[in-house]
Amino acid sequence: MIDFHTHTVFSDGELIPSELVKRAKDKGYRAIAITDHADFSNLEIIINNIKKVTYGLEKYYGLYVFYGVEITHVPPKLIKNTILSARQLGAEIIVVHGESPVENVANSTNLYAIESKCDILAHPGLIGQKEAELAAKNNVYLEITARSGHSLTNGHVSQIAKKYNAKCVIDTDTHSPYDLIDINFAKVILGGCGMDINEINQALSNSEELLEKILKRRFLCSKK
Repeated sequence: MIDFHTHTVFSDGELIPSELVKRAKDKGYRAIAITDHADFSNLEIIINNIKKVTYGLEKYYGLYVFYGVEITHVPPKLIKNTILSARQLGAEIIVVHGESPVENVANSTNLYAIESKCDILAHPGLIGQKEAELAAKNNVYLEITARSGHSLTNGHVSQIAKKYNAKCVIDTDTHSPYDLIDINFAKVILGGCGMDINEINQALSNSEELLEKILKRRFLCSKK
């Protein structure tokens, strides 16, 4: 399992980073990103504090651990600058909280997030053609989510991504230890939103692809 969207006590999650990573390891994870909810008020706090533990957790638990943020309920026209600030602070992955059907997210959040080239647009709800086409062009991954509520539009996200050649990944949006899933359950969720076996394998391959991109960024940053 590769999971690029999880939360800790640094936002509204239940676990400290070390326990989250240990439990992920026990589930068979090979990579996890900690992406707590952020805006300009706490970007630096989240990134600096998660960064402190990633090396040790990787070394002792034997899986990749990335530090990032989920930019959440930021006014759409401020998303680009928030992403730039997060990158400057060293965030290894940037997720944007999309227009979920179960939250009152500002209109155009999906569009501005994709235009600003976040890594993943989380639970994008009833995402439209324009946004899906732009996601394909800008290589922004659309999230199929395991999280209850947000998952109501997984089928729509899967179908529109397929139609316009956008890439999907599956994440958990973990807040509780019980939200973590293994790879077999990930396949069930992907199948449940209408994917056939080839499409399921492609979604899992997309996660591998993003993993390699993040590792390459990390390597390049280490050389500066």
